[in-house]
Amino acid sequence: MRRILLDTHIFLWMQFESEKLSTNLAGLLKRGDVNWYLSQVSVLEIQIKHSLGKLQLPAAPGEWLPGLIEKSGLEFRPLSNEAIFMLSKLPDLHRDPFDRLLVSTALTEGWEIATADYQLKKYPVRTLC
Repeated sequence: MRRILLDTHIFLWMQFESEKLSTNLAGLLKRGDVNWYLSQVSVLEIQIKHSLGKLQLPAAPGEWLPGLIEKSGLEFRPLSNEAIFMLSKLPDLHRDPFDRLLVSTALTEGWEIATADYQLKKYPVRTLC
């Protein structure tokens, strides 16, 4: 069974802009032998970027995001201390704290990351898109 963590933008594309998903990723989403994960880190990133005006959404995240996560079929995971402490072991390749936390989470859990961010491919984590 493959286990794949969604980068925040992939989660948002799945919900609002599915045409942006790669053929490979769209195909994987239809398979039953993949466990898909959404991290609490993505919820934090969506809320902060929306509050700063950097992310346009149909409404405030608190109004729709919890219900969407529940209906999505994704397994929601809170941020673990283990992932936080893994940050100190990551090479300093990317400044985005949300992406670094997602990489840390994937590494501590042994998951792949679905992302279109080429910077994440520099880390010692399996990526796909």
